[in-house]
Amino acid sequence: MVNALRMMKYGFMAMAAMLLATPAFAQAAETTSPWTPIAAGIGMALAAGLCGLGQGRATASATEALARNPGARPGIFTFLILGLAFIESLALFTFVIIFLYVK
Repeated sequence: MVNALRMMKYGFMAMAAMLLATPAFAQAAETTSPWTPIAAGIGMALAAGLCGLGQGRATASATEALARNPGARPGIFTFLILGLAFIESLALFTFVIIFLYVK
């Protein structure tokens, strides 16, 4: 278990280093890659799929919380709607970014 956590830590550190290095490889706005639409489609698929999983887990947790304590419905409902709105906004932001960059 400790070894797996250590590997995850190194993996996240490598991803952070790659994300910080991306401005160094930025290109001018005039040049477009033929891979841009494919990358945009993969990005939207990942965003939509993971947002769907997040919404499913949030809804399942709220349903379980209501089953355990029905008296807490107003508070649970408020935070559920707020959380679902934040999760959905992530997919919408991805959609807007795709429209801005894919021509």
